[in-house]
Amino acid sequence: MWIKICGLTEPSQARAIAALRPDAIGLNFYPKSPRFVSTSVARRISDAVGPQIERIGVFVEPSAEHLQRTVTECGLSGVQIHAADEQHALAEMGLDAGPITRKICGFQVGEAGLAHLKHSLKDRKPGEWIADACLADALVQGLHGGTGKTVPWQVLRDEYRHNEWPPLILAGGLRPENVAEGVAAVQPWGVDVASGIESSPGIKDLERVARFILEARRAFVELKRGRSSPVA
Repeated sequence: MWIKICGLTEPSQARAIAALRPDAIGLNFYPKSPRFVSTSVARRISDAVGPQIERIGVFVEPSAEHLQRTVTECGLSGVQIHAADEQHALAEMGLDAGPITRKICGFQVGEAGLAHLKHSLKDRKPGEWIADACLADALVQGLHGGTGKTVPWQVLRDEYRHNEWPPLILAGGLRPENVAEGVAAVQPWGVDVASGIESSPGIKDLERVARFILEARRAFVELKRGRSSPVA
């Protein structure tokens, strides 16, 4: 079970959200995002949540220099990369040392399925992934998450190879009202939410954050219970 509250923009809210004990928060460094934060604000948010919560930086096609500098300046403990070849991007970033403890590759999913992901893996063997986890978000041309659009759960359920690929993080259109359904349908390792717990872009509704975390935790408990139940 891993729960990430993404797109934080205010240090005061970050402190309140950290008290609700998610596993991670996300800081968006993509300038076109309505949840974009400067390095100075990101540092304040990182300090506000403290080391007990993972601080994941979200990047789109970053340069190695920009990535390394931002990780250091903002006190990040993990990165989430969205790029044409996420695995290659992670390999080129030189993130094996230092404070980074989690590397996530983001990919978009549409009704066409996981062809992009399968293509990037065609010459790789199980265990050769550089990423620690993969994050599936909805396919929206020109955008990289935070759209509120739901991922086609059936595609992930049918095509994601849990036994061969890294742990799966489900994102895209999740909210307190449907996260349990999404966890049951996709059986991910973790969940990620941004727009589904907001009163406006970047401003979180703390009641909805608390509900989301509660519902997600309940769903993961039920999922684990189902997996451990004896087969009739």
